[in-house]
Amino acid sequence: MNVTLIKKVDGRINRTTGLKVTTGLRVTAYCRVSTDDEDQKNSYESQKAYYKEKITSNPEWRYIEIYADEAISGTLDYKRNDFMKMIQDALDDKFDMIMTKSISRFARNTVDTLKYVRMLKEHNVAVFFEEEGINTLEMSGELLLTILSSVAQQESENTSTHVKLGLKMKKERGELIGFGGCLGYTYNPEDNTLTINEQEAEIVRLIYEKYLEGFGAESISRQLTKLGIKTPKGKAVWCETTVRKILKNEKYKGDVLQGKTFTIDPISHKRLSNMGEEDKYYISNHHEAIIDEETFEKVQQIMKERNGGRSASRKVGNVGRKYPMSNRIRCGFCGSTFTRRSLYTTANPKPAWLCQTASKLGKEFCNKCKIMRADVLEKSFVDAYKLLCNDNKLLVDNFLNNISSLMKSNSPKDNIKKLETQKEELKNKCNKLLDYMLDGTITKDIYTE
Repeated sequence: MNVTLIKKVDGRINRTTGLKVTTGLRVTAYCRVSTDDEDQKNSYESQKAYYKEKITSNPEWRYIEIYADEAISGTLDYKRNDFMKMIQDALDDKFDMIMTKSISRFARNTVDTLKYVRMLKEHNVAVFFEEEGINTLEMSGELLLTILSSVAQQESENTSTHVKLGLKMKKERGELIGFGGCLGYTYNPEDNTLTINEQEAEIVRLIYEKYLEGFGAESISRQLTKLGIKTPKGKAVWCETTVRKILKNEKYKGDVLQGKTFTIDPISHKRLSNMGEEDKYYISNHHEAIIDEETFEKVQQIMKERNGGRSASRKVGNVGRKYPMSNRIRCGFCGSTFTRRSLYTTANPKPAWLCQTASKLGKEFCNKCKIMRADVLEKSFVDAYKLLCNDNKLLVDNFLNNISSLMKSNSPKDNIKKLETQKEELKNKCNKLLDYMLDGTITKDIYTE
C-alpha cells in the first residue's frame, strides 16, 4: 500500500471554482465609535484615514471601500447600518479580508462575534483584529477568540455599570437626566433647566380644562385635530395616548419623577417600565408649573375613577365615557353594569346594551335580563328628563314615589333570607306541638289538625 502526499496549495483558493486566486487580496476595514463627542469624531476620522493608507500602501492588497458606523453602540449589531452592509457584501464575495482595530470595535457581544466570524469563515472571508493579532482564517481554534470576546463583553457591562452609577448620583443631586422633550416647555441643555413655552402651554391648559369639563382623552384628541393644533411631534392627527400622557405627566405641576423606565442589560438595551425593580427619584418644585397642583390632582382622581380599580389583573367598573350611557346603566336583577353590544336583527347591526353577567358568562346566569336597543334607552331617559324639567308636580311625585318604593323593595336575596327565617320559625312551632302531644297536653288529633 502506497500513500502519496498531495500538498496544500500556497495561497487562497476560490471556493466556487476550486482554483488558486492569483489576484491581490481584496481588503476592506471596519471602523466604529460609540459617541458623537469631538474626541470620538477625531478618532473616527483618524481610523478611516489610517486604514485607507495601510491598505493602499501594501502592493499585495487591493483597496475596497471602508465601512464605518458613527455614534452607535457595538452591542446592537442590527443598528449598525454599515456593519450589516459589510456582512452582506462579504457574503456577495466583494472582498477577502476585513481589518478592524480590535474585537471590541467589531462587536461587544460574544455571541455576535462568534456568529459573524463563523459566517464569514464559511465564505472564506477573514477578519483581522489588529490589537489582538488574530486572523480568523489562520486560527487553530475559537478558544482565544471566545475568551477575548467575553472580555470585550465584560468591558461593555462594566462601562454600563459605571454609567448607571454616575446617572444615579446625578439623580440624587436633583439633576434632570434623559429629558426627551415635553409640550409646553423648552429645555436648555447648558444649565439643565426647563422654561415655559407660552404658546404650547396654552394647549396643555386646554387639554386639562376639557378633561375637567367631562371630555375623555379620545374626545379631546379629536377636538385638537379638528382645531388644527399640531402634536408634540408636529403631526396633524392627535392620538388618545398622547393626550393621556400629557394628563399624567407630573412635569406640568412643576415636579419631576426620574427612573420611570430601566434597562434590562447592556447587550440588548431593552427598556421596561419601572414597577419597583430600580430606584425612582421624585423631585418636587423642580421648575415653574403650567398646571396648579390642585387641578393636576383633581385630574388624576378623575382618571383613577374612570379607569377603575383592578381585580385579578382586570379592570373593574371601567368608566370609559365613550358613550352617553357608559357605566350609567345597572342590571335590576344581578346588579352588574351594562356593556355596549351590537344587535344583529337586520342587515345593519344596531347599538344595544346588555348586562355584563349575561354578556360574559351567558344568559343562564342572568336569565331575566334582556338586551336593550340604545335608541330606546336614550329616548326613555329623554322622556323622563322632560317630565322633570316640565315641573309637573303630579307626575314628578308619582315618579319619585315609584323610585322610592323600588329602592325600598327587597331584592331576591333579601326575600330568600326572610323566607328562611319564616321557615325556621315554623319549624320551631312544629317541634313545640310535638312536645305538647308527647307530654299529653294535646291529643294526637289536635296535633294532626
